[in-house]
Amino acid sequence: MTVEAKAEAVQVEEPVVVKAAAAVVEEVEEEVKCEKDEKKPNLVEKSASYREESNFLSDLKEHERKALNELKTKLEDAILGNTLFKTPEKACNEEEKKEECEIKAEEKTEVEKSEVEADLNVSIWGVPLLPSKGNDATNVVLLKFLRAREFKVAESFEMLKKTLQWRKDFKIDSILEEEFGADLAAAAYMSGADREGHPICYNIFGVLDSEEIYKKTLATEEKREQFLRWRVQLMEKGIQKLDFNPGCVNSLVQVNDLKNSPGPSKKEVRVAVNKAVALLQDNYPEFVAKNIFINVPFWYYAFHSLISPFLTQRTRSKLVFARAHKVTDTLLKYIPIQEIPIQYGGIKRENDFEFSITDGEATEVVIKAGSTETIEIPTPECGTTFIWDLVVLGWEVNYTEEFVPTDEGSYTMIIQKGKKMVSGEEEAVRKTFKNHESGKIVLTVQNCSGKKKKLFYRYKVKKACF
Repeated sequence: MTVEAKAEAVQVEEPVVVKAAAAVVEEVEEEVKCEKDEKKPNLVEKSASYREESNFLSDLKEHERKALNELKTKLEDAILGNTLFKTPEKACNEEEKKEECEIKAEEKTEVEKSEVEADLNVSIWGVPLLPSKGNDATNVVLLKFLRAREFKVAESFEMLKKTLQWRKDFKIDSILEEEFGADLAAAAYMSGADREGHPICYNIFGVLDSEEIYKKTLATEEKREQFLRWRVQLMEKGIQKLDFNPGCVNSLVQVNDLKNSPGPSKKEVRVAVNKAVALLQDNYPEFVAKNIFINVPFWYYAFHSLISPFLTQRTRSKLVFARAHKVTDTLLKYIPIQEIPIQYGGIKRENDFEFSITDGEATEVVIKAGSTETIEIPTPECGTTFIWDLVVLGWEVNYTEEFVPTDEGSYTMIIQKGKKMVSGEEEAVRKTFKNHESGKIVLTVQNCSGKKKKLFYRYKVKKACF
């Protein structure tokens, strides 16, 4: 979990969240450089604050190209010289004869030489690392490590070496095939993409406060180690959705729900979370395009205001915070409504097979204060099944659904009688209706409030099989 801030009450949670937030800040410092544009919040997808640095060689500054070339030279030499990974050193026992030591040393040298060919194929995230292979994706990956260390070649190279060694020791190559059960599935998961195409990872910290989940997943040292492997596996699954070619999406968006997060009394949870933060921070540089915190407690804003002056513009532009009543509005700035889960005010449902990426886009309508909006869905053919989703941000409206037949001699059918939709109590409407005569479905939304409302809807027609 890239962001491990957890809090429900100020006096209880502050130590945990502060520590985790510090880790977040440090990690975000290593992320994509952006220019914040607060004047046009509704055009985030076009804002410089949400645009990643270019990975095209022609766009790099002179010192950046120089650093990249130096790192490539170091990496090439290390791979060809078979010095990229650590080789266990075993000192000769004092009782062993000198010639036996020399024989063992010779055998070791021969083994190392035989392994050079295999090392030429070393890769990370499916990208070959040998620069002489001329793969453009290699530059993109190396730039991640360079940006994480401010283009300091030696430090970037050491970070890369440590990451490769960790992946080898942690057996990352086989982690995708491992099974961890479904107990932690609700704690973090990949779902949808933002307006720029970044895959989204949701981290739901309140799940870890469950005593049942705690006992099943974090109660012992062995289970905590499995927790780490599970979280790394999720990160690797997210990375599989990326494209490391220049100009393509090569980072994720993290949405971190702080609601009902576990307190400091759950020491094992805190330890496991901090380890996960450290692993992701040290071994996945420049992989987060945006860190969005939702259901954030008030005191967290105070904490952020204290550290904000010490953060770079690059870091500040990547952190987003939203109180409970602003969750949907905030997410909507970066994520289309059809990609926002229904529990956060969107229309995306888990395992939904009714709408897909190609036909799932929603239409937006603004309803003025005190006015009424009518949506008509034509139903010219009999025996047709219609499915629709509808949501109003902040609700506080009256909502009615009717079927109006074309034949004036037929009666209007009430699908949903007038209902007062209250803010905070209603999720997106999902309805299915099959007509037996031609006509139209009429959805009526009356804005009873003194403020304008945003309405989103989509529908799909399914012809019945006869």
